[in-house]
Order: sequence, then C-alpha cells, then structure tokens
Amino acid sequence: MNIKLTIEYDGTDYCGWQAQPNGRALQDVLEQAIEKILGVKTRLTASGRTDAGVHALGQVANFLYDGQVDLWRLQRGLNAVTPDDIAIRRVEVVGDSFDARRDGCARVYQYRIWNDPWPSAVHRRYAWHFHEALDLSAMQEAIRCLEGEHDFASFQAAGCDAAHSVRNIFRNSLSRDGGFVIYDVEATAFLRHMVRNIVGTLVQVGRGERASASFRELLEAKDRTLAGPTAPPHGLFLVEVKY
Repeated sequence: MNIKLTIEYDGTDYCGWQAQPNGRALQDVLEQAIEKILGVKTRLTASGRTDAGVHALGQVANFLYDGQVDLWRLQRGLNAVTPDDIAIRRVEVVGDSFDARRDGCARVYQYRIWNDPWPSAVHRRYAWHFHEALDLSAMQEAIRCLEGEHDFASFQAAGCDAAHSVRNIFRNSLSRDGGFVIYDVEATAFLRHMVRNIVGTLVQVGRGERASASFRELLEAKDRTLAGPTAPPHGLFLVEVKY
C-alpha cells in the first residue's frame, strides 16, 4: 500500500521537517509514530522541507507499507501517539507511483504579519510582530511583477541546493485582515527562504525604505544582496500542496 498523509503542525519546537543528526525533526517524530502503530520502520517522502519554526496546515507525505491496514484506525492511532502540535488530518491510499515530492504541481504558502503597535500573546508564535504602520497599497503594487516565470535568485537563500532559481508564481496577493497583513502565494515550487525573503523586502516597501518599482529591478538583478532581510520563520505556513 502507498499511504498518503495530510499533516498539520506547529513547527515552533522543531528543527524543521527533515531528519537531522542533532535536533528534533518532524520527520523523525512521524516515522517513529508510524513504527509504533504498524510495527515496521518506514521512510516518509514529504512534498517539501519546511524550515525550523515554520508551520503547516497541509503538508503532504507518503510511505509504502507491505500489508493491509484500516485507514481510520491508522489515523486515529497516529493522532494518539504524536504530540499535540502535530495532527494527521487525512489518510488515504494512493497509486503505487505516487510521490508526494515529485508529483506536486503547486504549493501554496501564507505569511502572516501582526501589524499592530502592541504585541499579541495569542499570535506571537504564528505571526511576525511588526509594530510600525505599513503602506499596504505600495506593497500590493510591488508584488504585481512577481507573477509568471522569473529567475528569483534575488530572493534565494545562500546554500540553497536547487538546480536553478527559475520559478513560476501562479498568483500572489497581499491583504489586511484586522491587525494582520497577510501574504498569499502559489507557485510550482519555492527556493529556500524565498517567501520569507520576499516578505522581508516587502516590509521595507511598506515602511517607505524602498520603492515599489524596486521589485522588478530585483528580479532583473538576480542578486540576493540587493534584497531585504529574511522575515522570521514563525509567520510562515505551508497551506496546501496541489497534485
């Protein structure tokens, strides 16, 4: 059986998705939970590797199991043995060839900024608190040029192991919801820290340090040193993976 999991998690207390020699990784916790329920060691293939502190509403992973299992009991069991900051939202059997990473045709991310003079005790783990007023119109103007296929080298983290920096953004938008400024973006795939680097640069636009037109110039420059700082990880959510 090729079993597909849809997973929600709070990434605050993890070193990221990928198993690492030092640190508590989400992959390790989930593989240990599967072994506890099914009695066999497995290797999860995820749609992508979220970094330390990044959250997910719809991470997707799959694994192969040589046997039969009741999916409802598996889901119930996994939710019983995993920590409260991990939830298995869906379990299903997929075709033998399905690969959570290779078969994804689009990923949807959301970044949340708590844009208020005062911090929030409730939202502090799930949004970047930025106390200065932000010019939403200028920020919305800046991101218009990002849609389509471009070289996003200016928003690529050092040490990114991607074969190239060309990506296709299908849609991106910026909105205000109460005290939140929310950036939504859907693309084929993302470079390491790409969304966080876009947001960090957007905030410079919002506070008047950088012109909206600079985003088009950044795409053409393909130089990370010209873009803004990397936004902190705790405001970022992997919302959905499309197949």
